[in-house]
Amino acid sequence: MTTGECWTLEMRVNGEVRTLEVEARRTLAEVLREDLGLTGTHLACEHGVCGACTVSVDGTAARSCLMLAVQAHGSDIETVEGLAVDGELGPIQQAMWESHGFQCAFCAPGFLMTTRCLLAANPMPTRQEIREELSGNLCRCTGYASILAGVEAAVAAMGGAPDA
Repeated sequence: MTTGECWTLEMRVNGEVRTLEVEARRTLAEVLREDLGLTGTHLACEHGVCGACTVSVDGTAARSCLMLAVQAHGSDIETVEGLAVDGELGPIQQAMWESHGFQCAFCAPGFLMTTRCLLAANPMPTRQEIREELSGNLCRCTGYASILAGVEAAVAAMGGAPDA
């Protein structure tokens, strides 16, 4: 591996301030997985198409495989590991589990983080808004009906109620 120019980054990851020396060419996904051990952020297509690497960057869903880590300097990053509450499933995770939202679950982190960002911005989305928001995430197992049901269950559990 050739070493390139390194940058000192500071970012808040799942509520904890982290300071890292990072080569300018490395993606946020690589840094999260390899340097911070947050392997819940999955890499699949590495072209931003599948959504498996989605994380929250300052409250907005972002493809971490397309984002350079240096772009996250000073940002608040949340990964799927940050959804748990005191070691227990968070409400979005619990709703997906109860709805049997996933089969192999490789896509789950991306869907969960996309849902997290959607519900933070819009706690009562319509079914159409949920579908539109999730349309950038790919799943090869479920056919999406159970994922949609899981998001709707999360909305209800968190105090909203999407329309049909």
